[in-house]
Amino acid sequence: MDPPAVLLPGRDVFAARAQRLRDLAGRVEALSDFLAFMAQVAQAQQAALEQGVPAWKPEPEAFTLALEHGMAPLSVDALRRDVDLQGELSVLLDALDLHVGEAQRPLIERLRNMPSEERDSLVVALLDGQPGPEEDRGVMPLLAAALQVAWVRLVEVLPDVPKRPPAEARSICPCCGSAPVASVIQNAPEYRGARYLQCGLCATQWYLERARCSVCDQTGKLEYLSLEDEEGNPWLPVQAETCGDCHSYLKIMPREIDARLEAVADDLASLALDLSLGEDGTFQRSGYNPLLIVGD
Repeated sequence: MDPPAVLLPGRDVFAARAQRLRDLAGRVEALSDFLAFMAQVAQAQQAALEQGVPAWKPEPEAFTLALEHGMAPLSVDALRRDVDLQGELSVLLDALDLHVGEAQRPLIERLRNMPSEERDSLVVALLDGQPGPEEDRGVMPLLAAALQVAWVRLVEVLPDVPKRPPAEARSICPCCGSAPVASVIQNAPEYRGARYLQCGLCATQWYLERARCSVCDQTGKLEYLSLEDEEGNPWLPVQAETCGDCHSYLKIMPREIDARLEAVADDLASLALDLSLGEDGTFQRSGYNPLLIVGD
């Protein structure tokens, strides 16, 4: 049986991410506080998804042409000015405000009082994968979290599942056109061992053959790197699939080893792998995680 071409996120996508982040906070000591806070953010995202009602959403008929022609129906370029980001952000901050400590409250208040022009400028930077101004990097993950909720909500109103992207667009999400955060090796019985790229924005997954670069489509110069503990065992069940042709890398996460893997959460927890590859300088990260703000 051929694996499904595209898998849409479940209604509990952020709750599952929050649980994984809590688990990882207890395992990755150096990032414990950061991961615990991001778990609170993910739990607030779940509350926002369940409680919030956007002021705007497109009619299902608006997606028909894009779906028929294999185009991304929820393109960030087309919809970034239409989504009710302020509404999503307000619900998210209300949910988050109930749980965060005093150290994070200034971030929430700054976003509540931020002029719309400044906020819109940060949205452009986030959707373009740019770090934005240094003084705003503390609030950008919260703004990115609202963007994720907005696009997951849009996925929910799609009248049909998109087709598998054509060869020339296989490296971008078939729903929103964003880049993947990582690839996940599935462990579900019906498609065990199949590799799916997962969107960093809307959490859609789409099938891509294994041992193939997700950026340049080449197969001949792939290597797999991981961080090891003192006994030589993988530190986390996360590897970097590096390509010697285009000198990019994308993390790969096998659920056969750990069924609880969650691409966005495990990407944050394996930041040390990015730092190690960054120091080497041979490979450039291709993964897109809007919650991970990395400057110069």
